[in-house]
Amino acid sequence: MDFLVLKDSVYSSPAFVLDKTEITRTLSILADLRAQCGCKVLYSIKSLPFSAVLEMAKPFVDGFSVSSLFEARLANEIVRQGSPQDLPGQGSIHLTTPGIRPDELDELGLLCSHISFNSLSQYRRHAEIAQAQSSIGLRVNPKLSFLHDDRFNPCRQYSKLGVSIDELSGSIQLDQIQGLHIHNVFSATEFTPLIQTVDKLRQYLDAGLAELEWLNIGGGYLFGQIEDYRPFIELVGKLRHDFNLDVYIEPGKAVVGKAGFLVASVLDSFVSDGETVVILDTSINHNPEVFEYQRQPELYEHDPDGQYSAIVAGCTCLAGDVFGKYRFKQPLRVGDKVVFKNVGAYTLIKANRFNGYNLPDIYISDALSFKELKHYDYQDYRRQWVAD
Repeated sequence: MDFLVLKDSVYSSPAFVLDKTEITRTLSILADLRAQCGCKVLYSIKSLPFSAVLEMAKPFVDGFSVSSLFEARLANEIVRQGSPQDLPGQGSIHLTTPGIRPDELDELGLLCSHISFNSLSQYRRHAEIAQAQSSIGLRVNPKLSFLHDDRFNPCRQYSKLGVSIDELSGSIQLDQIQGLHIHNVFSATEFTPLIQTVDKLRQYLDAGLAELEWLNIGGGYLFGQIEDYRPFIELVGKLRHDFNLDVYIEPGKAVVGKAGFLVASVLDSFVSDGETVVILDTSINHNPEVFEYQRQPELYEHDPDGQYSAIVAGCTCLAGDVFGKYRFKQPLRVGDKVVFKNVGAYTLIKANRFNGYNLPDIYISDALSFKELKHYDYQDYRRQWVAD
């Protein structure tokens, strides 16, 4: 994307811009992988459930991955739009979550083609009801970690995510369920973790895998940033050949991560204790993972060799509302626009209106045009907080 054009074309601020070209590029890669090895692709909507993204994904995927009743309802709306032929896999909706509510189970069973229970106790309480409508599976914790930060690690000690593989192999016959779900990486850019995980699954469950109808190998792999897909293609091909399984993947961040930009404007600039502080009209509350994980987002205008440094901060009264320290070729002035890049995933879905600051307007762009898709106003804020 041309960032100068981006800043000139977006008139409101702050604004969240989706790059349609980048989303389509990644979806095309996934569709090509599906054609080569026969895997089935689900878009994991928890990363960005915006309807425009789901509609863009629909022609390229076999369905959607969801984690709650509301996500399942939204996915179902998209699946039901248009012709059934729009989705190659007839619109599968796969659910896995630690928190299934008993009062929602009947509707989840109607909406979801596949439900992977998160624990054996959850399975034993709910499987009989759910299996009348859905294909039933279990999420497995393979007890194999590839992450050093436990905030991202599904296989951390005392994990709440999935049935321990040690417990699974001795507690249930695989012919009682239709599938398994695994997910134990985050932002992986090569397939070694997947190969090792599937190897362990085969060692523990052996021929029992042939009793299953499907295996969901999860998300967490940044397919658009991986150069060599041969290990993945070979792995999926062997699983399908050896066990006659449908193999699902559910990328989320891989689809939208690099396709999202946050455009903001400078409201103020001053010196504090010898450092220049720049205040933007956005905040980390529009990108909460900055604070949650103490992560400094990428800023297009940052130049490591720039002569001028500034602490870039948000507009709220939260002391920790700070994006980080950046360097610039020229000092930022009031009215200047800046662009945070690679913020497509887990931003809008977690964003809030702390201090009453509005959410960003949402735009979509391609090589030829910018179009505003969503504007929030005071009535949206009021509906959230006024008990009429």
